[in-house]
Amino acid sequence: MKRLLEKGGMGLVCVIMILLCAIFVPHFASTNNITALLMSISTIGMVACTMMLCLAAGDFDLSIGSTLALAGVVSAIVINATGNIFLAVVIPLALGAFIGSVNGIVIAQFQINPLIATLAMQQVVRGAALLITKGSSIGISNEAFGGLGKAKLLIPIGVPPLSLQSPVWVMAIIFVVFGIILNRTTFGRNTLAVGGNKEAARLAGISVTKTKIGIFLLQGMVAALAGVLAASRVSSGQPNAAQGLELQAISGCVLGGVSLTGGIARIQGVVVGVLIMGILQNAMSLQNIDAFWQLVTSGGVLLVAVLLDRWKNRA
Repeated sequence: MKRLLEKGGMGLVCVIMILLCAIFVPHFASTNNITALLMSISTIGMVACTMMLCLAAGDFDLSIGSTLALAGVVSAIVINATGNIFLAVVIPLALGAFIGSVNGIVIAQFQINPLIATLAMQQVVRGAALLITKGSSIGISNEAFGGLGKAKLLIPIGVPPLSLQSPVWVMAIIFVVFGIILNRTTFGRNTLAVGGNKEAARLAGISVTKTKIGIFLLQGMVAALAGVLAASRVSSGQPNAAQGLELQAISGCVLGGVSLTGGIARIQGVVVGVLIMGILQNAMSLQNIDAFWQLVTSGGVLLVAVLLDRWKNRA
């Protein structure tokens, strides 16, 4: 069973879920629903890629939801004040990189537990977003900026063909980029080495501190990019956005075979894990299952994912 899970068992689970939902859940296989499903997982998919690197290095980040919200708020403020789309994208990205770098320095340089460090940053960043906005959303009237998150590209699949918005394409590109980073670069190999055995990695000449700071910097930037796209899509910066995003990203990663103890990660597994999360939520919504039960189910999925990880590591 352990070998089956490691070699693609969750991929088989994903395929079975798709087939069962297509047969028993009305409208699941429709073009409109597939489009909606992909949009619903786009944000989780983006941040799950960088969360994969954090987990692979033996860490995690609980501040990505707050970073996303603050980036969306700052993006809305900048576009309203200047009308400059470039600045409305670059400034939040720089802010996300700064937040991620601070997380990395505190964790790697000062040896603070990532739970405490990123939980503290979560509160600081969320509080900053609420202070800036006084707890209210900031509307965006710039139509060109709104096009960033609403632009569509047709794929000749189905009748009518799939019309996917830009966040889905950005998610796909990020999956490819981080797959290359993990499997084809020294940075990716160093990340896995640090997560597998930090002391051995240090003795092998790997800079553990620089590697971890780099991982958290990327985490902050990707979360900020997701925040900019979210603000563009809904035409507002929302300080309460993305609450609970961190746990969803961790669930998707662990379901995809990323070890909570570090050293093991596969980008294709993350894709499958994110899809499983999205399919489950989508199917429950189509069946009109109460939102509270959906929340209970999401928590249950996280618990199952953690137990599976624990079982694989002990087997």
